[in-house]
Amino acid sequence: MTQAMARAAERMPHAVAAAASGMVLLFDEAGSTNTVMREALADGRLTVGSDAAVSGTAADVAIVAADTQTAGRGRLDHVWVSRAGESFTVSFAIAVPRSVATNANVNGWLQMIAGLSARDALLDVTRGLMPLDDPPAGILLKWPNDIFCGGRKLGGVLAEMVFLPDDPRSVALVFGIGLNLAVPADRLPTGQSTSLQLHYQVGDAAGAHYGIGDAGAAIAGDAFSGTVGLPAVVTDAVRDRIAARVVASLRSRIASFVARPHDEAGRLLAETKACCWTLGKQVEAHFTDGSTLRGTALALNPDASLTIRDDNGETRIVRTADVGVLA
Repeated sequence: MTQAMARAAERMPHAVAAAASGMVLLFDEAGSTNTVMREALADGRLTVGSDAAVSGTAADVAIVAADTQTAGRGRLDHVWVSRAGESFTVSFAIAVPRSVATNANVNGWLQMIAGLSARDALLDVTRGLMPLDDPPAGILLKWPNDIFCGGRKLGGVLAEMVFLPDDPRSVALVFGIGLNLAVPADRLPTGQSTSLQLHYQVGDAAGAHYGIGDAGAAIAGDAFSGTVGLPAVVTDAVRDRIAARVVASLRSRIASFVARPHDEAGRLLAETKACCWTLGKQVEAHFTDGSTLRGTALALNPDASLTIRDDNGETRIVRTADVGVLA
């Protein structure tokens, strides 16, 4: 067992139990967990079950996590840096048939599945915790890859496709999920960002909900503040539970999608519409060529693209862009 595997077994036991045996690595520091995941899949340190992916059964999931990430990447090459004990910086890999991953009619839903899985996990982890907002802050998705809580950005998803060695039938999808768990309010990256501890009282309920013991819960309760990060014992437990729930949701959702991609696309369309922060709002899309588009987000489409009506009344279909909601 490598040091990274042993560290994961000690500090992420629920994630280790949920994922494939020996397929969870936890590092003190990494440049980018997605980069480490790609390298580990290429050199064989981590594997994902391509046979299960092709047959449509629930595939294995591999995990790479880091306490500190120094060169994390977001959409359009945005850089994201995190400090130990403050963030969820975890990448997940799962195999899917190459025919599904390259089908432009349905493959846009693969990234959306990752966002929905992250939302599943957050809803599960925050259930039973005391909300600090009245009414409790909702957890929604901003097209195509951000997770919002209380109307502000809690985190995001970076999706990448990795070709597997000696496997012409499958590819690995790598989903890097970054969440602000305990970033102090005075150090949030923008005025539109937020952190989980600003919306839920993680401290007092931690003992019962996360099983960290009375002492850990007492420490968390004493330390909780909007301007002070939560102690590592709490953020470790929260990270572990979120990661385990993401694994369960990803495996189930991907298996269903691979088995019936067109049917599942229709179901996902309805589900995503119901939790989409973007629809109906004024937005600005930033494209890879540097151009922008302002308008109203009108509709989420069957292929997971977004329809925007610009200020001249013309409609545009957007498939790849960083779409921000204007204040």
